[in-house]
Amino acid sequence: MSNSTRPHAGPRTTTSVLVSGAGIAGTALAYWLNRYGFHVTVVERAPSLRGGGQAVDIRGTALTVVERMGLLEEVRARRTGLLGMSVVGADGREVCRTTEWTASGGPIGGPDVEILRDELAELIAGAEKGDGGPGTAGPGVEYRFDDAIETLVQHPAGVDVRFRGGTERSFDLVVGADGLHSNTRRLVFGPEADYLHPIGTYLAGWSAPNHLGLDRWEIAHRDADDPNWFCMAMTVRDNSELRVFVGFHTDEPMDDVLPRDPARQRALVAERSAHARWELPRLLRAMGEPDAAFHYDVVAQIRMERWSEDRVVLLGDAGYCCSPATGQGTSVALTAAYVLAGELRAADGDHRAAFPAYERRLRDHVAANQAILELTGDRRARADMITNLGQADPRMEAVFQAALAFDLPDY
Repeated sequence: MSNSTRPHAGPRTTTSVLVSGAGIAGTALAYWLNRYGFHVTVVERAPSLRGGGQAVDIRGTALTVVERMGLLEEVRARRTGLLGMSVVGADGREVCRTTEWTASGGPIGGPDVEILRDELAELIAGAEKGDGGPGTAGPGVEYRFDDAIETLVQHPAGVDVRFRGGTERSFDLVVGADGLHSNTRRLVFGPEADYLHPIGTYLAGWSAPNHLGLDRWEIAHRDADDPNWFCMAMTVRDNSELRVFVGFHTDEPMDDVLPRDPARQRALVAERSAHARWELPRLLRAMGEPDAAFHYDVVAQIRMERWSEDRVVLLGDAGYCCSPATGQGTSVALTAAYVLAGELRAADGDHRAAFPAYERRLRDHVAANQAILELTGDRRARADMITNLGQADPRMEAVFQAALAFDLPDY
């Protein structure tokens, strides 16, 4: 029986779950737990659902998950709808183009869905409401914005949490879905450095007006004098906006190129791009606008021997980030959220059974998707995959095989 139509009785005992992080993984887990009758609270450090960010791909098993959420039609309606991609030189002249493949390797017009990360999170969060969202049957999800977990203490009866705002509450379970730099992981499992595996690549993204006049199109630019640097710009929101991305590779210590302060991050990206021509000066000016939704971070993976510790479990990038270079982070997060919620439902909220089952089901799938990063070889090869067009890179076949190679349970 399809999960989109089967009844959704809640757990026999009321289980309260705190989810840290309102990204794709966190909102998707909250959706499923709410649908199964759990009491769900989501805490998010930002003052609202985060805007900006890159376009993400939903592939393979994740499409089935979205369909079971009752959101596939809406997700497809909001796809970026790109018609093609081209590469330009420093003088703006087109070097090559394709109308067959996107920069992430997905076929244009194929079954994959490319959608803005923030729009996907908004759709999922909107479906969590207990008053009419697709397939919802739970009590509704409580969101605590502009807040975060400060401390947590586990004991036999639950988890005592103190929030940054001073509130103290107890929950049966806590899920860390708070991304690459997970605070939950740090509190429970120890320092980030024990699990972070950077690849020497740094990526910045921001929004800008579509002054290039692009129509459902993506442009990549490489500087011939600096093979370790690249830029991309794509139209979104019916061509009204550009999402701009600048990436560079370096062997410098991460602490030297990953400052915490956003103003210093912007200055660093501008400095690393000062040599570039084409439209870069104009695009870099847009980076400083208040509504640019600027984001900058290291490209890295998270690798851990286990994803849970008693009543606390990690989900998505917090526990097993694949990295943007694989193009699979969102699909893995959607699948994993579905599985974690399903195992908790099947175990009637008993984490002692649910968390190990969740990990057993997903370990091989996560490993296959993380392994995609190794297929592209060195850092120069990874950049070449993005900006050398003309035909599909056969290495991308591994992406699709990994995305589809999962037997999705029917909870």
